[in-house]
Amino acid sequence: MNTASAALTPSIFGNNNPCNRRWMDISLPHSSPPPGNGGRLFVTRATSPSSSAPETDKKKKGQRNRKNKNKEQDEEKQEDENMQVSIQQQQQPVSSSSTSSVSAIKSTLDEVNPVGLGRRSRQIFDEVWRKFSGLGQISRTTRTDDDETGLLMREGGPMCEFAIPGAQNTTVLVVGATSRVGRIVVRKLMLRGYTVKALVRKADQEVVDMLPTSVDIVTGDVGESSTLRTAVEGCNKIIYCATARSSITGDLNRVDYLGVYNLTKAFQDYNNKLAQLRAGKSSKSKLLIAKFKSADSLNGWEVRQGTYFQDAVVAKYDGGMDSKFEFTENGDAVFSGYVFTRGGYVELSKKLSLPLGSTLDRYEGLVFSVGGNGRSYVVILETGPSADTSQSKMYFARISTKVGFCRVRVPFSSFRPVKPDDPPLDPFLVHTLTIRFEPRRQKPVEGPIGMKQDLRSFQLILEYVKALPTGQETDFILVSCTGSGIEPSRREQVLKAKKAGEDSLRRSGLGYTIIRPGPLVEEPGGQRALIFDQGNRISQGISCADVADICVKALHDSTARNKSFDVCYEYVAEPGKELYELVAHLPDKANNYLTPALSVLEKNT
Repeated sequence: MNTASAALTPSIFGNNNPCNRRWMDISLPHSSPPPGNGGRLFVTRATSPSSSAPETDKKKKGQRNRKNKNKEQDEEKQEDENMQVSIQQQQQPVSSSSTSSVSAIKSTLDEVNPVGLGRRSRQIFDEVWRKFSGLGQISRTTRTDDDETGLLMREGGPMCEFAIPGAQNTTVLVVGATSRVGRIVVRKLMLRGYTVKALVRKADQEVVDMLPTSVDIVTGDVGESSTLRTAVEGCNKIIYCATARSSITGDLNRVDYLGVYNLTKAFQDYNNKLAQLRAGKSSKSKLLIAKFKSADSLNGWEVRQGTYFQDAVVAKYDGGMDSKFEFTENGDAVFSGYVFTRGGYVELSKKLSLPLGSTLDRYEGLVFSVGGNGRSYVVILETGPSADTSQSKMYFARISTKVGFCRVRVPFSSFRPVKPDDPPLDPFLVHTLTIRFEPRRQKPVEGPIGMKQDLRSFQLILEYVKALPTGQETDFILVSCTGSGIEPSRREQVLKAKKAGEDSLRRSGLGYTIIRPGPLVEEPGGQRALIFDQGNRISQGISCADVADICVKALHDSTARNKSFDVCYEYVAEPGKELYELVAHLPDKANNYLTPALSVLEKNT
């Protein structure tokens, strides 16, 4: 007997004698079975006490039986009604308890059920992705700043799967943020946790709606240097995606050349200002080794002559050699002369006197601002104890100049020992700088047809010599072009302005990365293999999304520092024009395809 039947028996019948009970089988609804006895509830029902009393008188017995029979029928009817009421009262809590138990079991099974788990995970993922996609969309949304800030800072940073170490402490200025590449660059930077500033010429409603709400919009004109001070404040890196909207020469020079020059100068001035506040010197500033601005600046420089070998028989037929270093009336320091002697050379040398506390091991290389008639020279560095030159070791690197003024970068890594057994160059031990001219290996410069050139004479105008600051990462990323896809009528003008901007960036002293993509196409990125090349040999296009991805990856890639390269989609090169590096496929966000592609390319090109 279960607990329910035991409770019903004494309360309804008031008779605990098991001999006077009979059983009734009551079926409950299938929807709410009580626990313990399947789907049935058993209750006890007692017989009437009068039915067991003996009667001696048959007449009285018959009358009494009739009365008792009628009375029993009435009592049984009343008892059945009472019992049904009691059963209904007992059945209600049982059904309620059973229903709640079943609901709890179903809920537990739903949590354990893989289908239920998958449904819940999809709901959570869809909700999170909706918020993230709203954050990164180009068009402006109506979310509040508090919601956006909470979304960015949740779980240790924005899009933790996409986040880049150090991105939250890096502010990137995007110039040309509304351009085809710039819009995608802004979105990628935000999804990776960078603080983004956008430099726009006019902050009208159409421009504002194209940028996400968390972007700091700054108005300014790259052609006006005075408007750029506010833009560079607080920035750590710059991505320059701006390009002239017309082929007018004035617009090309203003955006592609002066824009780069003004921005690099403003960025350097800002870094120098921060360094002065720290009572130090900016790590991005060049170290001045020599500046030729007066006749006194020529003091300490020595002109020397020599030959690689002596041939007494041939020497009497040589025309000799001569050279001089002077400060002209035009205010130029000119090193000039000629070398007609076989195996002869002339050179200009000086012992370095660096500022107190400065050593060249903190710098990456040298930059020469020179002019002249386009000859090539040999730069020689001497290392070792300055008091005893007999123990000095010599290292050399060849440089080429152009007709007119140019700036030539010479990284310390390009210097080779004169004696192969000597160790690599240690910039810390450098004490003497020498510039040497020799007639061999000279090549004619471009000029009018029929112009006579004597490759044994030279003229070198020196403006300054500086040391380039070292660094692990790039500071300025410039999106240039290869010229492919540009109308032939305006190609020369565009390339001239682009190259002038590239040259101004190289001589700025900032760590740079110059990306020259092929013709830009509007299609998803990461779908086709890429080719990285140097030498203006590519002709295929590339998607804007792929160019933007390269810009973002180059921010913290040490192999991208001081590199200039072309990039386009994969294609079959012509014989004899094989390419530097082929990346099999643009991988996902976790795979760094840029490092192996750029590691084989040359620096300072």
